[in-house]
Amino acid sequence: MYENDKRIVLTLDAGGTNFVFSAIRGNEQIVRPIRVPSASDDLERCLSTLVAGFDAVIKEVDTAPVAISFAFPGPADYKNGVIGGNLPNFPSFRQGVALGPFLQHRYGIPVYIENDGNLFAYGEALSGALPMVNAELKAAGSNRTYHNLLGITLGTGFGAGVVIGNRLLTGDNGCGGDVWLMRNKKYPSMISEESVSIRAVKRVYKELSGTADANLTPKDICDIADGIQEGDREAAIATFQELGEMAGSAIASALNIVDGLVVIGGGLSGASRYILPALVGELRSTLSMFSGESFPCVQTEVYNWEDESERTKFLASHEQEVFIPRTSVKVPYNSSKRIAVMCSKEDASCSIMRGAYAYALQRIDNQKNIIV
Repeated sequence: MYENDKRIVLTLDAGGTNFVFSAIRGNEQIVRPIRVPSASDDLERCLSTLVAGFDAVIKEVDTAPVAISFAFPGPADYKNGVIGGNLPNFPSFRQGVALGPFLQHRYGIPVYIENDGNLFAYGEALSGALPMVNAELKAAGSNRTYHNLLGITLGTGFGAGVVIGNRLLTGDNGCGGDVWLMRNKKYPSMISEESVSIRAVKRVYKELSGTADANLTPKDICDIADGIQEGDREAAIATFQELGEMAGSAIASALNIVDGLVVIGGGLSGASRYILPALVGELRSTLSMFSGESFPCVQTEVYNWEDESERTKFLASHEQEVFIPRTSVKVPYNSSKRIAVMCSKEDASCSIMRGAYAYALQRIDNQKNIIV
């Protein structure tokens, strides 16, 4: 979607250390990204940096942009464009800063801000995993089509976004899809993010290996798991498996509401060969009743898309027909409920970029329809 659209949208990758400015047209970057320090601890310098960055990008494009759209760390009132709350990477914004209105006043075009989990999911739903899976199903001769997607980002935190029928679920308070706050399976009094994040990987490896090296990164621990760096390989593998299990527990709860494909991105997804089997295993676990009867924790059959044999089974058609009682007429019967869990085929920032672009254009188009 929007691959052939000629409109330009300015984008921003907002990090606590650096701001990266760009411009998108037809889902592609059309300028070389401009990277500058964010000055996140000084509000006036930060605002000046934002203006200078967008000014520089505007000079590089051949057509006036129609909107600014980007992800910014929460908590925030995204609907009104106000950033505020407990923002460890942006301390100067804690009292509440009307960032969206500030930029809209400056440039005279709409400004849309969302969290990265939402925009990741939106990008994957409109021009990433969702259309890819549907195309492969069609090529395999299946009539099945998916419309819903749960996007998961594994990195500094445990992020998520939900898209239902091409519509992004933001919620009445901008809290839709917030899996990070779900109950932690291993530590029920804690949030799930304590076991699904970069800090969790470091903590669990330290616990399992007895290693106190604070300089080890998740990439180092993944290299240890792969056997290409010295360390406790068994502990490294178990670290990512635990993360997969804990993530799977939270995702199971979300899937019983969303019922759609799951796509995973973010820095930690580089260890997906260890994470996904444990995650899918958790999604296939069962829950019991007092009667002794048990049920799957999700109602669908779950397939690991990254496993070729499982992907083949997922794509295979299981469509049947049944007779209408007391007639000779048959109707379709979908007897197999199934979903797939997969990794994003691109860097998460690319999906976020596409999501930000589509989100802006859809909001603009919807507003035009309302006016008409």
